[in-house]
Amino acid sequence: MGTVKRSIKRPEARVLIIGVGGLGSPLALVLAHAGVRTLGLADDDLIERTNLHRQILFDDADVGLRKTDVARRKLEPLGVHVEVHQSRLLPHNALDLVSRYDLVVEGSDNYPTKFLAADACRLAEVPVVHGAAVRWVGTALAVGPSGGPCYRCLFEDLPEGGGPNCATAGVVGPVVGIVAAVQADLALALLDGQPVEGTLVTFDGKTDSLRRRSIAPRASCPLCGLERTLRSIERSRYVPADPCLP
Repeated sequence: MGTVKRSIKRPEARVLIIGVGGLGSPLALVLAHAGVRTLGLADDDLIERTNLHRQILFDDADVGLRKTDVARRKLEPLGVHVEVHQSRLLPHNALDLVSRYDLVVEGSDNYPTKFLAADACRLAEVPVVHGAAVRWVGTALAVGPSGGPCYRCLFEDLPEGGGPNCATAGVVGPVVGIVAAVQADLALALLDGQPVEGTLVTFDGKTDSLRRRSIAPRASCPLCGLERTLRSIERSRYVPADPCLP
C-alpha cells in the first residue's frame, strides 16, 4: 500500500521551533524532510543521556553539548538553513523572536513558556501550533494568526504551582513522537492555507486512541475575545508560576 506524504507548498516559509526536546527534535526532522528551508531553533539546554530515548536528533556522542548547535549540524545536510537562538522564549525577547517567522511550533515543557508563546504569537499575528505530552497523554492545538480560538480559550491562565510537566510527572517516549507528528501535520496545513485553526488533537497512549475535534473560541478570552484585554507582554504574568524565569 502506498503512503501519502505531506510536503510544503511554501518552501520559503520561516518556521520557529520553541524547544528542541522530545517534541522539537522529531518536529525539526519532519519539517526539514517536508521541504521547510528555514528553521529557527530556540532552546538553552544541553543534551542529557536520560532524554535520548525521545530526543531523536541526538545520540550518545552528543551528551553535554548544546541542543541547538547539534541540531543545526544534523539538519543542515538536509538542505535547511538553521537559525540558532541559544535562549528560552522569555518576556523580553518573545515578541521580537516570533515576529521574525511565518509560523511558530511550540514544544516547551512548562506552562509559563506555553502561555508566553500564545500571547506573543497573537500580538504579532503569527500562527502557532502548541504541543504537550505528560505521562501517557499528548495534545496538539493549531491557532491561526487572528488568535481565536487560542490556547487561553482552553486553559485560561497559568495553573497554581506551575502544573505537571514531563520533568516532574514523566512522559512515555512514543507519545511525544506521535504528538510531534501531529504538530508537524498541523503546521504544514497552516502554511498551505488549510482551515485547521482551532483543531485540537489528543492522543491517549494507554488506549492508542487519537481524537481530533474543533474547539470554539471563548467570548470572554482576554487574548482573542470580543473585548480582549491582553495587549502587551508583561513579565509579571509569567514569572509567578516559574520563579526561575529571568
